Amino acid sequence: MIKTLSLFLMLFGASSVANAAEVTLRVADQKGGMRAVLEAANKLNQLPYHLQWTEFPAAAPLGEALNAGAVDAGIIGDAPLLFAQAGGAQVKAIAVAKSNPYGTALLVNNNSPLKSARDLKGKSIATNRGSIGHFVALKALASAGLTAKDVTFRYLPPADAKLALSRGDVDVWATWEPYTAYAETQDHMRVLVNGRGLWSGNTFVAATDSALADPAKRKALQDFLQRLASAQQWANQHPDAYSATLAKMIGFPVQAVKLSFTRKNMVWQPIDAATEAEQQQTADFYHHSGLLPKALQVAPAFDRSFLLHSGGSQATSAANH
Repeated sequence: MIKTLSLFLMLFGASSVANAAEVTLRVADQKGGMRAVLEAANKLNQLPYHLQWTEFPAAAPLGEALNAGAVDAGIIGDAPLLFAQAGGAQVKAIAVAKSNPYGTALLVNNNSPLKSARDLKGKSIATNRGSIGHFVALKALASAGLTAKDVTFRYLPPADAKLALSRGDVDVWATWEPYTAYAETQDHMRVLVNGRGLWSGNTFVAATDSALADPAKRKALQDFLQRLASAQQWANQHPDAYSATLAKMIGFPVQAVKLSFTRKNMVWQPIDAATEAEQQQTADFYHHSGLLPKALQVAPAFDRSFLLHSGGSQATSAANH
């Protein structure tokens, strides 16, 4: 009887491990995002689940993939998350990265006569529609008593926007890191208006409702978030090593990558009331600007049950039970 019971427990334990390993977490990333820091910090070793990465060139198609349920989770800025929510996406933000928003900025060529946001009237601005660059451009205009009607927006992806500015086809490029640091160090461009005081600096990991409803995937997401937070902490403590590794991964010069990375000073945290309040302010501004046709309450798009602990220990939370 004892032998039979022992055999049963052995088989049950083996089955549990096998089931955990059979869980596949489909994660959407952007170039130089979560995967880069996790790999550099060696935080993807001995995963108790499978990890399937999909890389997207920008947040908009990543948000579409979340909305379609093609991925379980992904990294997404506060503005794209709002548009996903407004479009009916069944997703929730489960962690937030706080960072210095300086590098989300309006850039001009070094020889541009523009000196401040007040000089933007009548000018043309290249950016991704609905991106955080677009948001900061609108906030910069508002800070100078201007609106979108006072400028001409050209909606272009980063590579095309950079080329348009360098050629003089537009006056301003509204973008984000690491493009800002690259432009400053390699392209003879300068920051006209930086994001401090205009943008919260929040970036999220969002997960689909279907993934959150799956206990096994929910547990995998908790583990993934803890590894991500720990990896970011390691990178912040080793800026030279991480910048060199990241530069190779994304094909950017080390000088630009280190400038971008060190001034962002990103830290992953759990969702809290202050973060929700910041997101609500962003939603209200977008509605006032006409980019969100209807007022949006952001609270339903957050899940506060995921915990993150410093020091690299694997966290537990109510999400695991």
